[in-house]
Amino acid sequence: MYVVATPLGNMRDLSARARDTLAAVDVIAAEDTRHSQRLLDAFGIAARMMAVHRHNEQEAAGRIIDWLAAGRRVALITDAGTPAISDPGARLVARVRGAGYAVTPIPGACAAAAALSVAGIAEGGFRFVGFLPAKAAARRGALMKLAGERDALVFYEAPHRVRACVADMAEIFGSEREILVARELTKLHEEIAAMPLAAAGAWFAADANRGRGEFVLVVHGAAPAGELDAEAVRVLDLLLAELPLKAAARLAAEITGAPRNALYAHTLARRR
Repeated sequence: MYVVATPLGNMRDLSARARDTLAAVDVIAAEDTRHSQRLLDAFGIAARMMAVHRHNEQEAAGRIIDWLAAGRRVALITDAGTPAISDPGARLVARVRGAGYAVTPIPGACAAAAALSVAGIAEGGFRFVGFLPAKAAARRGALMKLAGERDALVFYEAPHRVRACVADMAEIFGSEREILVARELTKLHEEIAAMPLAAAGAWFAADANRGRGEFVLVVHGAAPAGELDAEAVRVLDLLLAELPLKAAARLAAEITGAPRNALYAHTLARRR
């Protein structure tokens, strides 16, 4: 089975190897067959297609394994980008490999890699988070667990949640942290902007179109926790005995003047 990356939006990003592979296989497993048909039509590729999405992935895996057992070649594609990365396909890949069949990547477009390549983060690594939980409380909880991460964080986000998500990031990560917003990568209305989280709300508000499309958010990692004096740590510990971490760090910062992010990161580091 071949895992084939397809364009994010610009058809010319489909590699020659990907075109050859899609033209040669017996079956193409696609997240949305109607969407993918337009891509195949653009390159004159005629192939049998089947739908493989989050609701039928396990069932479809059985059919694909049967085809592989019969000697057929199968390609897996998603609506855009690389399958199995915040898209359906990971369970299918695991099932096929577990059944003893080779899975070959045909690399190409990936929204996370494209955004990182223009983020200008020269040192350190990155952590791919993908989509955060849809519900606000769960999203905020996930962000709080990530607040002390030193590596850059890469998120995908939907248009109807992106403003609330960025507002939560500013509150939890700190308004001075840098974010790169990559919207509609490789498409007609592509827009890439870097700014402190404090400015992100105004950036979205300045143009209603900035809330539309598909988003990759790259947030710079947390700065190293500075040395906290003994009084700041004492106050923080007293507050932590009665309050959640976020509230304790905020109040300790107000009482002692120590940086809230440093207090937060100090606690996370101790817990780890």
